[in-house]
Amino acid sequence: MQKITIAAQMFSFRNYIKTLAGVRNTFRRLKQMGYDAIQLSGSIAPMPTADLAAMLRDEGLTAPTSHSFAKTIVEEPEKEAERLLQLGCRHTAYPFPHWRPTGEGEVIELARELNEAAKRFRAAGVTLAYHNHSIEFERFNGRTMLEILYAEAPEIDAELDTYWVQKGGADPVRWIETLAGRQQVLHLKDYGMKPFCECGDSVMMPVGEGNLDWNRILDAAGRAGVTCWVVEHDGDTSDPFGSFASSIRFLKENFSR
Repeated sequence: MQKITIAAQMFSFRNYIKTLAGVRNTFRRLKQMGYDAIQLSGSIAPMPTADLAAMLRDEGLTAPTSHSFAKTIVEEPEKEAERLLQLGCRHTAYPFPHWRPTGEGEVIELARELNEAAKRFRAAGVTLAYHNHSIEFERFNGRTMLEILYAEAPEIDAELDTYWVQKGGADPVRWIETLAGRQQVLHLKDYGMKPFCECGDSVMMPVGEGNLDWNRILDAAGRAGVTCWVVEHDGDTSDPFGSFASSIRFLKENFSR
């Protein structure tokens, strides 16, 4: 049992947060489920930063982490850091490559861009992490894209995603252990299979309803220094609210207090 922040990733609710009323309603429903925190997303309806901060306070939520726009992270790190600090957010993640590397040299080039951005974020008081999908497990000269990125960008933290690591054919526990001390935030979503599908396609599932070994994963995360679990279910569901309710119930009953 451990005390940890459990946050809801707002991108999963992108169809429900296109208006100010929708944002407020989503915040309220998540709070009622038991979430005390969210991970910010560019999908949230545009509003002044001060208004978003007030809405979070009104609904009893904090925003300890964010997914910022990829180009903004690279091109305007100080401006983005200033915005995040106004929201009490000291952690952000680069969500997906804003250009797709096609070989080792281009991966190294992207890593150097991110490393420079991470230095500038850190100087402003914000940690920059890298959020992976499955594409980062493509290999170039014997190393995965993710291995190259972390080796060539020592200033960036990790924000591993359990589903996407598994989807990429890798072991979430091994990656968590490899990046021990370099990861504050871990994305949690479960990994299941489509029924009666000969091709073996996987689907995202609520935490605890798929095939991932959460005892091993969350034990490794605790030893590695993870302080925030971000629940996500950004596809394969017509009801993210139901999924998030199921996930936090499973986590609170089994792994947190």
